[in-house]
Amino acid sequence: MNILMSVTTTLRPYLIVFTASACGLIIEIVAGRILAPTIGVSLYTWTSIIGIVLAGISIGAYLGGRVADRFPSSTTLGVILLAGGVASMSILPLVDLASDAFRPVPLLPRIVLLTAALFFLPSLILGMVTPVVIKLNLRDLAHTGNVVGKIYAVSTAGSIFGTFITGFVLIQLLGTRSVVMIVSFVLIGMAFAFGSVWRAKLAGLAMGGAFAGVVVYSVVSGALEGPCVSESNYFCIKVRARDIDGREVRVLSLDALVHSYVDVDDPMYLKYSYEKVFADIATFVGARNPAMNVLFIGGGGYTMPRFLEVTYPESSLEVAEIDPEVTLVAADYLGLSRRTRIVTHNQDARTLMQDIAPETYDLIIGDAFNDVSVPYHLTTLEFDEAVLDLLTPDGIYAVNIVDRMHSGRFLRAFEATMKRVFPYVYVLRDNDLWTSDERYTFVVIGSRTPLSHPSIATTNLLEGRPLTVLRFMPSGSFRSWSAAEDAVVLTDDFVPVDGMLAPLFFESR
Repeated sequence: MNILMSVTTTLRPYLIVFTASACGLIIEIVAGRILAPTIGVSLYTWTSIIGIVLAGISIGAYLGGRVADRFPSSTTLGVILLAGGVASMSILPLVDLASDAFRPVPLLPRIVLLTAALFFLPSLILGMVTPVVIKLNLRDLAHTGNVVGKIYAVSTAGSIFGTFITGFVLIQLLGTRSVVMIVSFVLIGMAFAFGSVWRAKLAGLAMGGAFAGVVVYSVVSGALEGPCVSESNYFCIKVRARDIDGREVRVLSLDALVHSYVDVDDPMYLKYSYEKVFADIATFVGARNPAMNVLFIGGGGYTMPRFLEVTYPESSLEVAEIDPEVTLVAADYLGLSRRTRIVTHNQDARTLMQDIAPETYDLIIGDAFNDVSVPYHLTTLEFDEAVLDLLTPDGIYAVNIVDRMHSGRFLRAFEATMKRVFPYVYVLRDNDLWTSDERYTFVVIGSRTPLSHPSIATTNLLEGRPLTVLRFMPSGSFRSWSAAEDAVVLTDDFVPVDGMLAPLFFESR
Protein backbone atom coordinates (compact mmCIF):
# COMPACT_ATOMS: atom_id res chain seq x y z
CA MET A 1 0.00 0.00 0.00
CA ASN A 2 2.80 2.39 0.88
CA ILE A 3 4.53 1.62 -2.44
CA LEU A 4 1.31 2.30 -4.36
CA MET A 5 0.78 5.60 -2.55
CA SER A 6 4.37 6.56 -3.25
CA VAL A 7 4.01 5.82 -6.97
CA THR A 8 0.74 7.74 -7.10
CA THR A 9 2.30 10.72 -5.40
CA THR A 10 5.29 10.62 -7.74
CA LEU A 11 3.14 10.45 -10.87
CA ARG A 12 0.58 13.02 -9.70
CA PRO A 13 2.31 16.17 -11.03
CA TYR A 14 2.89 14.54 -14.41
CA LEU A 15 -0.72 13.36 -14.62
CA ILE A 16 -1.94 16.87 -13.80
CA VAL A 17 0.17 18.70 -16.39
CA PHE A 18 -0.43 16.00 -19.01
CA THR A 19 -4.19 16.22 -18.61
CA ALA A 20 -4.35 20.01 -18.31
CA SER A 21 -2.22 20.45 -21.42
CA ALA A 22 -4.32 17.90 -23.30
CA CYS A 23 -7.44 19.83 -22.31
CA GLY A 24 -5.87 23.06 -23.57
CA LEU A 25 -5.16 21.62 -27.01
CA ILE A 26 -8.55 19.92 -27.13
CA ILE A 27 -10.09 23.36 -26.68
CA GLU A 28 -7.88 24.76 -29.45
CA ILE A 29 -8.82 22.06 -31.96
CA VAL A 30 -12.50 22.27 -31.02
CA ALA A 31 -12.35 26.04 -31.52
CA GLY A 32 -12.26 25.65 -35.30
CA ARG A 33 -15.39 23.53 -35.29
CA ILE A 34 -17.24 25.86 -32.89
CA LEU A 35 -16.47 28.93 -34.98
CA ALA A 36 -17.14 27.28 -38.35
CA PRO A 37 -20.97 27.63 -38.39
CA THR A 38 -20.64 31.34 -37.60
CA ILE A 39 -17.63 32.64 -39.52
CA GLY A 40 -16.51 29.64 -41.56
CA VAL A 41 -13.13 27.96 -41.63
CA SER A 42 -10.34 29.81 -43.37
CA LEU A 43 -6.72 30.77 -43.06
CA TYR A 44 -7.89 33.81 -41.10
CA THR A 45 -9.92 31.72 -38.67
CA TRP A 46 -7.07 29.36 -37.85
CA THR A 47 -4.54 32.19 -37.66
CA SER A 48 -6.75 33.87 -35.08
CA ILE A 49 -7.31 30.66 -33.10
CA ILE A 50 -3.63 29.77 -32.92
CA GLY A 51 -2.60 33.34 -32.09
CA ILE A 52 -5.23 33.83 -29.36
CA VAL A 53 -4.61 30.46 -27.73
CA LEU A 54 -0.84 30.96 -27.74
CA ALA A 55 -1.29 34.43 -26.26
CA GLY A 56 -3.48 32.98 -23.53
CA ILE A 57 -1.02 30.21 -22.72
CA SER A 58 1.90 32.66 -22.70
CA ILE A 59 0.22 35.16 -20.36
CA GLY A 60 -1.08 32.29 -18.26
CA ALA A 61 2.43 30.91 -17.84
CA TYR A 62 3.64 34.32 -16.66
CA LEU A 63 0.75 34.80 -14.23
CA GLY A 64 1.03 31.21 -13.06
CA GLY A 65 4.64 31.79 -12.12
CA ARG A 66 3.75 34.92 -10.13
CA VAL A 67 0.87 33.19 -8.36
CA ALA A 68 3.00 30.12 -7.59
CA ASP A 69 5.64 32.25 -5.87
CA ARG A 70 3.06 34.04 -3.71
CA PHE A 71 0.66 31.16 -2.99
CA PRO A 72 2.58 27.87 -3.38
CA SER A 73 -0.06 25.37 -2.28
CA SER A 74 -2.21 22.59 -3.65
CA THR A 75 -5.24 24.75 -2.91
CA THR A 76 -3.96 27.31 -5.43
CA LEU A 77 -3.65 24.54 -8.00
CA GLY A 78 -7.18 23.36 -7.20
CA VAL A 79 -8.64 26.84 -7.64
CA ILE A 80 -6.88 27.21 -11.01
CA LEU A 81 -8.17 23.84 -12.23
CA LEU A 82 -11.67 24.66 -11.02
CA ALA A 83 -11.54 28.02 -12.77
CA GLY A 84 -10.37 26.25 -15.94
CA GLY A 85 -13.38 23.96 -15.81
CA VAL A 86 -15.80 26.86 -15.36
CA ALA A 87 -14.14 28.91 -18.13
CA SER A 88 -14.25 25.94 -20.50
CA MET A 89 -17.94 25.33 -19.82
CA SER A 90 -18.70 29.00 -20.39
CA ILE A 91 -17.61 28.68 -24.04
CA LEU A 92 -20.92 27.05 -24.97
CA PRO A 93 -23.37 29.78 -23.89
CA LEU A 94 -20.96 32.49 -25.05
CA VAL A 95 -20.91 31.30 -28.68
CA ASP A 96 -24.28 32.78 -29.63
CA LEU A 97 -23.97 35.78 -27.32
CA ALA A 98 -20.56 36.80 -28.64
CA SER A 99 -21.52 36.07 -32.25
CA ASP A 100 -24.48 38.42 -31.99
CA ALA A 101 -22.48 41.07 -30.14
CA PHE A 102 -19.71 41.22 -32.75
CA ARG A 103 -21.91 40.85 -35.83
CA PRO A 104 -21.72 44.57 -36.77
CA VAL A 105 -17.90 44.48 -36.67
CA PRO A 106 -15.99 44.00 -40.00
CA LEU A 107 -15.06 40.38 -40.61
CA LEU A 108 -11.33 40.30 -39.81
CA PRO A 109 -11.54 42.06 -36.43
CA ARG A 110 -14.76 40.12 -35.76
CA ILE A 111 -12.87 36.83 -36.15
CA VAL A 112 -10.19 37.98 -33.72
CA LEU A 113 -12.65 39.41 -31.18
CA LEU A 114 -14.93 36.37 -31.28
CA THR A 115 -12.01 34.00 -30.89
CA ALA A 116 -10.62 36.01 -27.98
CA ALA A 117 -14.00 36.22 -26.24
CA LEU A 118 -14.44 32.46 -26.36
CA PHE A 119 -10.98 30.96 -25.99
CA PHE A 120 -8.54 33.44 -24.46
CA LEU A 121 -9.60 32.99 -20.82
CA PRO A 122 -9.67 29.16 -20.82
CA SER A 123 -6.23 29.14 -22.49
CA LEU A 124 -4.85 31.63 -19.98
CA ILE A 125 -6.10 29.67 -16.98
CA LEU A 126 -4.81 26.34 -18.29
CA GLY A 127 -1.47 28.03 -19.05
CA MET A 128 -1.12 28.71 -15.30
CA VAL A 129 -1.17 25.05 -14.32
CA THR A 130 2.36 24.00 -15.30
CA PRO A 131 4.27 26.78 -13.44
CA VAL A 132 2.27 26.04 -10.27
CA VAL A 133 2.93 22.30 -10.53
CA ILE A 134 6.64 22.97 -11.06
CA LYS A 135 6.77 25.19 -7.96
CA LEU A 136 5.04 22.55 -5.83
CA ASN A 137 7.49 19.86 -6.90
CA LEU A 138 10.80 21.67 -6.53
CA ARG A 139 12.49 20.09 -3.55
CA ASP A 140 16.13 20.51 -4.41
CA LEU A 141 17.54 23.45 -6.38
CA ALA A 142 20.34 21.20 -7.59
CA HIS A 143 17.78 19.26 -9.64
CA THR A 144 15.70 22.18 -10.92
CA GLY A 145 16.57 21.54 -14.55
CA ASN A 146 15.61 17.88 -14.30
CA VAL A 147 12.24 18.62 -12.68
CA VAL A 148 11.35 21.47 -15.05
CA GLY A 149 12.49 19.50 -18.09
CA LYS A 150 10.44 16.43 -17.23
CA ILE A 151 7.30 18.38 -16.40
CA TYR A 152 7.47 20.42 -19.60
CA ALA A 153 8.15 17.26 -21.61
CA VAL A 154 5.07 15.60 -20.13
CA SER A 155 3.07 18.80 -20.67
CA THR A 156 4.04 18.80 -24.35
CA ALA A 157 3.17 15.11 -24.61
CA GLY A 158 -0.26 15.94 -23.21
CA SER A 159 -0.71 18.65 -25.83
CA ILE A 160 0.20 16.20 -28.59
CA PHE A 161 -2.20 13.61 -27.20
CA GLY A 162 -5.01 16.18 -26.97
CA THR A 163 -4.43 17.24 -30.55
CA PHE A 164 -4.57 13.77 -32.05
CA ILE A 165 -7.38 12.35 -29.92
CA THR A 166 -9.59 15.35 -30.70
CA GLY A 167 -8.95 15.54 -34.43
CA PHE A 168 -9.05 11.82 -35.09
CA VAL A 169 -11.64 10.58 -32.58
CA LEU A 170 -13.51 12.90 -30.24
CA ILE A 171 -15.16 15.44 -32.55
CA GLN A 172 -16.63 12.89 -34.93
CA LEU A 173 -17.53 10.48 -32.11
CA LEU A 174 -19.05 12.92 -29.62
CA GLY A 175 -19.47 16.34 -31.24
CA THR A 176 -17.86 19.58 -30.14
CA ARG A 177 -20.25 20.49 -27.35
CA SER A 178 -19.92 17.13 -25.66
CA VAL A 179 -16.14 17.39 -25.93
CA VAL A 180 -16.17 20.83 -24.27
CA MET A 181 -18.35 19.53 -21.45
CA ILE A 182 -16.04 16.56 -20.90
CA VAL A 183 -13.03 18.90 -20.70
CA SER A 184 -14.87 21.00 -18.14
CA PHE A 185 -15.80 18.01 -15.98
CA VAL A 186 -12.29 16.55 -16.17
CA LEU A 187 -10.73 19.82 -14.97
CA ILE A 188 -13.25 20.16 -12.16
CA GLY A 189 -12.67 16.54 -11.18
CA MET A 190 -8.91 17.11 -11.02
CA ALA A 191 -9.48 20.22 -8.89
CA PHE A 192 -11.18 18.10 -6.24
CA ALA A 193 -8.95 15.04 -6.64
CA PHE A 194 -5.56 16.76 -6.62
CA GLY A 195 -6.10 20.37 -5.63
CA SER A 196 -7.49 20.51 -2.07
CA VAL A 197 -10.03 22.92 -3.48
CA TRP A 198 -12.35 22.42 -0.53
CA ARG A 199 -9.95 24.51 1.57
CA ALA A 200 -10.68 27.61 -0.53
CA LYS A 201 -14.28 27.89 0.60
CA LEU A 202 -15.04 31.36 -0.71
CA ALA A 203 -13.42 30.81 -4.12
CA GLY A 204 -14.93 27.33 -4.34
CA LEU A 205 -18.43 28.57 -3.59
CA ALA A 206 -18.10 31.44 -6.06
CA MET A 207 -16.92 29.23 -8.89
CA GLY A 208 -19.39 26.51 -8.00
CA GLY A 209 -22.16 29.06 -8.29
CA ALA A 210 -20.74 30.35 -11.57
CA PHE A 211 -20.55 26.81 -12.95
CA ALA A 212 -24.13 26.07 -11.93
CA GLY A 213 -25.26 29.31 -13.55
CA VAL A 214 -23.46 28.50 -16.79
CA VAL A 215 -24.95 25.00 -16.90
CA VAL A 216 -28.49 26.21 -16.21
CA TYR A 217 -28.24 28.98 -18.81
CA SER A 218 -26.78 26.54 -21.36
CA VAL A 219 -29.65 24.12 -20.84
CA VAL A 220 -32.36 26.79 -20.97
CA SER A 221 -30.88 28.58 -24.01
CA GLY A 222 -30.21 25.37 -25.93
CA ALA A 223 -26.47 26.09 -26.09
CA LEU A 224 -25.73 22.43 -25.37
CA GLU A 225 -27.46 21.36 -28.57
CA GLY A 226 -25.69 23.08 -31.42
CA PRO A 227 -26.92 23.73 -34.97
CA CYS A 228 -25.64 20.61 -36.76
CA VAL A 229 -27.68 17.62 -37.87
CA SER A 230 -24.32 15.88 -38.09
CA GLU A 231 -20.85 16.94 -37.07
CA SER A 232 -17.89 15.40 -38.84
CA ASN A 233 -14.15 15.91 -38.85
CA TYR A 234 -14.67 18.28 -41.77
CA PHE A 235 -17.96 20.14 -41.37
CA CYS A 236 -20.86 21.16 -39.22
CA ILE A 237 -23.55 19.80 -41.55
CA LYS A 238 -26.94 21.54 -41.43
CA VAL A 239 -30.16 20.81 -43.31
CA ARG A 240 -33.24 23.02 -43.24
CA ALA A 241 -36.43 23.23 -45.27
CA ARG A 242 -37.36 26.24 -47.41
CA ASP A 243 -40.02 27.16 -49.95
CA ILE A 244 -38.35 28.13 -53.24
CA ASP A 245 -39.84 28.42 -56.70
CA GLY A 246 -43.19 27.26 -55.33
CA ARG A 247 -41.81 24.02 -53.96
CA GLU A 248 -40.34 22.78 -50.71
CA VAL A 249 -36.62 22.18 -50.96
CA ARG A 250 -33.99 21.20 -48.44
CA VAL A 251 -30.99 23.42 -48.02
CA LEU A 252 -27.65 21.81 -47.23
CA SER A 253 -25.11 24.01 -45.44
CA LEU A 254 -21.54 22.99 -44.68
CA ASP A 255 -20.23 25.15 -41.84
CA ALA A 256 -21.31 28.72 -42.64
CA LEU A 257 -21.86 28.22 -46.38
CA VAL A 258 -24.94 27.06 -48.26
CA HIS A 259 -23.91 24.22 -50.56
CA SER A 260 -27.02 22.74 -52.20
CA TYR A 261 -30.75 23.17 -52.72
CA VAL A 262 -32.40 19.78 -53.13
CA ASP A 263 -35.92 18.74 -54.02
CA VAL A 264 -36.12 15.30 -52.46
CA ASP A 265 -38.92 14.19 -54.77
CA ASP A 266 -37.59 15.72 -58.00
CA PRO A 267 -33.95 14.97 -58.89
CA MET A 268 -34.38 17.03 -62.07
CA TYR A 269 -34.68 20.25 -60.04
CA LEU A 270 -31.60 22.44 -60.35
CA LYS A 271 -31.51 25.68 -58.38
CA TYR A 272 -28.05 27.09 -59.07
CA SER A 273 -27.16 28.55 -62.46
CA TYR A 274 -23.87 26.68 -62.57
CA GLU A 275 -25.73 23.39 -62.04
CA LYS A 276 -27.78 24.17 -65.14
CA VAL A 277 -24.57 24.83 -67.06
CA PHE A 278 -23.22 21.50 -65.82
CA ALA A 279 -26.46 19.87 -67.02
CA ASP A 280 -26.02 21.38 -70.51
CA ILE A 281 -22.47 20.03 -70.71
CA ALA A 282 -23.42 16.62 -69.32
CA THR A 283 -26.25 16.34 -71.85
CA PHE A 284 -23.81 17.11 -74.65
CA VAL A 285 -21.48 14.35 -73.43
CA GLY A 286 -24.31 11.90 -72.75
CA ALA A 287 -25.73 12.31 -76.25
CA ARG A 288 -22.47 11.02 -77.67
CA ASN A 289 -22.25 8.19 -75.16
CA PRO A 290 -25.30 7.40 -72.99
CA ALA A 291 -23.16 4.89 -71.09
CA MET A 292 -20.66 7.64 -70.21
CA ASN A 293 -18.34 7.41 -67.22
CA VAL A 294 -18.59 10.46 -64.97
CA LEU A 295 -16.54 11.45 -61.94
CA PHE A 296 -17.84 14.10 -59.56
CA ILE A 297 -15.23 15.79 -57.40
CA GLY A 298 -17.31 16.67 -54.36
CA GLY A 299 -20.69 15.20 -53.48
CA GLY A 300 -22.45 17.77 -51.30
CA GLY A 301 -26.18 17.42 -51.81
CA TYR A 302 -25.63 14.95 -54.70
CA THR A 303 -27.73 17.21 -56.93
CA MET A 304 -25.93 16.55 -60.22
CA PRO A 305 -25.26 12.83 -59.59
CA ARG A 306 -29.00 12.29 -58.91
CA PHE A 307 -29.87 14.34 -62.03
CA LEU A 308 -27.66 12.19 -64.26
CA GLU A 309 -28.74 8.97 -62.59
CA VAL A 310 -32.26 9.66 -63.83
CA THR A 311 -31.32 11.27 -67.15
CA TYR A 312 -28.80 8.64 -68.27
CA PRO A 313 -29.62 5.30 -66.59
CA GLU A 314 -26.81 3.57 -68.51
CA SER A 315 -24.14 5.93 -67.26
CA SER A 316 -21.51 5.05 -64.67
CA LEU A 317 -21.43 7.67 -61.92
CA GLU A 318 -18.73 8.00 -59.29
CA VAL A 319 -18.39 10.60 -56.55
CA ALA A 320 -15.25 11.54 -54.66
CA GLU A 321 -16.66 12.97 -51.41
CA ILE A 322 -14.04 13.27 -48.70
CA ASP A 323 -16.55 13.39 -45.84
CA PRO A 324 -18.56 10.19 -45.24
CA GLU A 325 -20.97 12.12 -43.02
CA VAL A 326 -21.97 14.30 -45.99
CA THR A 327 -22.89 11.15 -47.90
CA LEU A 328 -24.91 9.82 -44.95
CA VAL A 329 -26.76 13.12 -44.62
CA ALA A 330 -27.54 13.06 -48.35
CA ALA A 331 -29.06 9.61 -47.88
CA ASP A 332 -30.95 10.51 -44.69
CA TYR A 333 -32.24 13.96 -45.63
CA LEU A 334 -31.61 14.78 -49.30
CA GLY A 335 -33.21 11.98 -51.28
CA LEU A 336 -30.13 9.93 -52.15
CA SER A 337 -31.45 6.39 -52.43
CA ARG A 338 -29.82 3.67 -50.37
CA ARG A 339 -30.04 1.55 -53.52
CA THR A 340 -28.46 4.14 -55.77
CA ARG A 341 -26.07 3.02 -58.48
CA ILE A 342 -23.95 6.10 -57.75
CA VAL A 343 -20.64 4.85 -56.38
CA THR A 344 -19.20 7.04 -53.65
CA HIS A 345 -15.53 7.07 -52.68
CA ASN A 346 -15.17 8.72 -49.27
CA GLN A 347 -11.66 10.00 -49.80
CA ASP A 348 -9.86 13.00 -51.18
CA ALA A 349 -10.22 13.23 -54.96
CA ARG A 350 -6.52 13.70 -55.48
CA THR A 351 -5.56 10.49 -53.71
CA LEU A 352 -8.41 8.59 -55.37
CA MET A 353 -7.28 9.65 -58.82
CA GLN A 354 -3.84 8.15 -58.28
CA ASP A 355 -5.38 4.66 -58.44
CA ILE A 356 -7.57 5.14 -61.54
CA ALA A 357 -6.53 4.03 -65.01
CA PRO A 358 -5.90 6.68 -67.68
CA GLU A 359 -8.69 7.69 -70.08
CA THR A 360 -11.44 6.38 -67.81
CA TYR A 361 -13.91 9.27 -67.74
CA ASP A 362 -15.91 11.03 -70.43
CA LEU A 363 -16.77 13.83 -68.01
CA ILE A 364 -15.22 15.07 -64.77
CA ILE A 365 -17.21 17.66 -62.82
CA GLY A 366 -15.46 19.65 -60.12
CA ASP A 367 -17.99 20.72 -57.49
CA ALA A 368 -15.78 20.78 -54.39
CA PHE A 369 -15.38 24.57 -54.45
CA ASN A 370 -18.09 25.98 -52.19
CA ASP A 371 -18.23 29.73 -52.57
CA VAL A 372 -14.94 31.03 -51.12
CA SER A 373 -14.12 27.71 -49.44
CA VAL A 374 -11.65 26.20 -51.89
CA PRO A 375 -9.50 23.07 -51.36
CA TYR A 376 -6.41 24.64 -52.89
CA HIS A 377 -4.74 21.33 -53.80
CA LEU A 378 -7.53 20.80 -56.35
CA THR A 379 -6.65 24.00 -58.23
CA THR A 380 -3.04 23.40 -59.22
CA LEU A 381 -1.19 22.59 -62.41
CA GLU A 382 -0.30 19.16 -61.10
CA PHE A 383 -3.93 18.37 -60.32
CA ASP A 384 -5.04 19.51 -63.77
CA GLU A 385 -2.46 17.20 -65.32
CA ALA A 386 -3.93 14.30 -63.33
CA VAL A 387 -7.44 15.23 -64.51
CA LEU A 388 -6.39 15.39 -68.16
CA ASP A 389 -4.76 11.98 -67.85
CA LEU A 390 -8.07 10.44 -66.69
CA LEU A 391 -10.18 11.92 -69.50
CA THR A 392 -10.99 10.11 -72.72
CA PRO A 393 -9.72 11.82 -75.92
CA ASP A 394 -12.97 13.80 -76.26
CA GLY A 395 -13.63 14.07 -72.51
CA ILE A 396 -14.47 17.33 -70.72
CA TYR A 397 -13.46 18.75 -67.35
CA ALA A 398 -15.92 21.29 -65.91
CA VAL A 399 -15.53 23.11 -62.60
CA ASN A 400 -17.43 25.94 -60.89
CA ILE A 401 -15.56 29.05 -59.70
CA VAL A 402 -16.91 31.92 -57.59
CA ASP A 403 -15.16 35.24 -58.27
CA ARG A 404 -15.45 38.61 -59.98
CA MET A 405 -14.97 38.62 -63.72
CA HIS A 406 -12.51 41.52 -63.99
CA SER A 407 -11.19 42.52 -60.57
CA GLY A 408 -11.03 38.97 -59.21
CA ARG A 409 -7.69 37.16 -59.23
CA PHE A 410 -8.67 33.53 -58.60
CA LEU A 411 -10.72 33.02 -61.78
CA ARG A 412 -7.87 34.41 -63.89
CA ALA A 413 -5.32 32.24 -62.10
CA PHE A 414 -7.47 29.11 -62.43
CA GLU A 415 -7.97 29.70 -66.17
CA ALA A 416 -4.27 30.49 -66.71
CA THR A 417 -3.33 27.27 -64.92
CA MET A 418 -5.74 25.17 -66.97
CA LYS A 419 -4.35 26.65 -70.21
CA ARG A 420 -0.96 25.19 -69.34
CA VAL A 421 -2.53 21.71 -69.46
CA PHE A 422 -5.64 21.64 -71.65
CA PRO A 423 -5.48 22.45 -75.39
CA TYR A 424 -8.87 24.20 -75.16
CA VAL A 425 -10.13 26.20 -72.18
CA TYR A 426 -13.40 28.17 -71.96
CA VAL A 427 -15.14 30.34 -69.39
CA LEU A 428 -18.94 30.03 -69.22
CA ARG A 429 -21.87 31.52 -67.37
CA ASP A 430 -25.64 31.37 -67.79
CA ASN A 431 -26.03 34.85 -69.33
CA ASP A 432 -24.12 37.32 -71.52
CA LEU A 433 -23.20 39.89 -68.87
CA TRP A 434 -19.49 39.61 -69.57
CA THR A 435 -18.78 43.27 -68.82
CA SER A 436 -20.21 42.93 -65.33
CA ASP A 437 -17.81 42.71 -62.42
CA GLU A 438 -20.36 41.43 -59.94
CA ARG A 439 -19.52 38.39 -57.86
CA TYR A 440 -20.74 35.36 -59.82
CA THR A 441 -20.40 31.61 -60.21
CA PHE A 442 -18.63 30.77 -63.46
CA VAL A 443 -17.91 27.42 -65.04
CA VAL A 444 -14.46 26.79 -66.50
CA ILE A 445 -14.13 23.86 -68.88
CA GLY A 446 -11.12 22.21 -70.42
CA SER A 447 -10.87 19.63 -73.20
CA ARG A 448 -8.60 18.21 -75.87
CA THR A 449 -11.11 19.06 -78.62
CA PRO A 450 -12.77 22.38 -79.47
CA LEU A 451 -16.26 23.11 -78.14
CA SER A 452 -18.88 25.68 -79.14
CA HIS A 453 -22.22 26.99 -78.00
CA PRO A 454 -24.08 25.99 -81.20
CA SER A 455 -22.96 22.37 -81.00
CA ILE A 456 -23.91 22.05 -77.33
CA ALA A 457 -27.20 23.90 -77.77
CA THR A 458 -28.19 21.79 -80.79
CA THR A 459 -27.34 18.58 -78.96
CA ASN A 460 -29.38 19.62 -75.93
CA LEU A 461 -32.32 20.46 -78.19
CA LEU A 462 -32.16 17.02 -79.80
CA GLU A 463 -31.97 15.44 -76.34
CA GLY A 464 -35.18 17.18 -75.27
CA ARG A 465 -33.62 20.09 -73.36
CA PRO A 466 -34.50 23.14 -75.52
CA LEU A 467 -33.60 25.81 -72.95
CA THR A 468 -29.81 25.70 -72.95
CA VAL A 469 -28.53 28.29 -70.47
CA LEU A 470 -24.77 28.19 -70.95
CA ARG A 471 -22.96 31.03 -72.70
CA PHE A 472 -19.33 31.04 -73.80
CA MET A 473 -17.29 34.16 -73.23
CA PRO A 474 -16.91 35.67 -76.73
CA SER A 475 -13.56 34.76 -78.26
CA GLY A 476 -12.36 38.36 -78.58
CA SER A 477 -13.26 39.20 -75.00
CA PHE A 478 -11.76 35.95 -73.83
CA ARG A 479 -8.43 36.61 -75.54
CA SER A 480 -8.07 40.08 -74.05
CA TRP A 481 -9.30 38.98 -70.62
CA SER A 482 -7.08 35.92 -70.39
CA ALA A 483 -4.01 37.84 -71.60
CA ALA A 484 -3.82 39.81 -68.35
CA GLU A 485 -0.24 40.00 -67.12
CA ASP A 486 -1.12 39.55 -63.46
CA ALA A 487 -2.53 36.02 -63.90
CA VAL A 488 -0.73 33.53 -61.65
CA VAL A 489 -0.15 29.88 -62.54
CA LEU A 490 -1.10 27.83 -59.50
CA THR A 491 1.25 25.00 -58.57
CA ASP A 492 1.65 22.70 -55.59
CA ASP A 493 4.55 24.91 -54.48
CA PHE A 494 2.69 28.21 -54.91
CA VAL A 495 -1.09 28.33 -54.54
CA PRO A 496 -2.19 31.56 -52.76
CA VAL A 497 -5.90 30.88 -53.12
CA ASP A 498 -6.88 32.29 -49.71
CA GLY A 499 -5.26 35.61 -50.50
CA MET A 500 -6.87 35.77 -53.93
CA LEU A 501 -10.32 35.16 -52.49
CA ALA A 502 -9.84 37.37 -49.43
CA PRO A 503 -11.91 40.29 -50.85
CA LEU A 504 -14.86 37.96 -51.49
CA PHE A 505 -14.42 36.35 -48.08
CA PHE A 506 -14.57 39.67 -46.26
CA GLU A 507 -17.61 40.93 -48.14
CA SER A 508 -19.55 37.68 -47.81
CA ARG A 509 -19.93 37.71 -44.02
